[in-house]
Amino acid sequence: MSTTTSSIQHVNPAELAKPSGFTHAVRWGDTVHLSGQTALDADGRIVDGDIVDQFRRALSNVVTSLREAGGSPENLLSVRIYLTDVAGYQARGREIGQVWKELCGRTYPAMTGVGVTALWQPEALVEIEAVAAIPS
Repeated sequence: MSTTTSSIQHVNPAELAKPSGFTHAVRWGDTVHLSGQTALDADGRIVDGDIVDQFRRALSNVVTSLREAGGSPENLLSVRIYLTDVAGYQARGREIGQVWKELCGRTYPAMTGVGVTALWQPEALVEIEAVAAIPS
């Protein structure tokens, strides 16, 4: 579902958990800001699994929001990955890279990984936010 205020479009895909106090994506012109996504399922619960499972769901949620805003993974300019277990992420890097390739292909935007002590949901291991540009 999208709503538009002047030239700003607020995008909240029906297949993602209903947002409370935020918008999944905001498009302004050719630019899309994608809110941080954790491994929430459509019911608002963190999926069971390890860092790879959570990365898959969080990235899938980002891609879902981006597609709803009219874009695709090739349009990603930058991605920030917040991690509660940097060593665990690094140890599973090959598997996580495969997930990226499955969901986004072989194009890589500017990326940053940041170790944090906690995320909004205590059981969340990863949160991904991004910015994309969708040419007119």
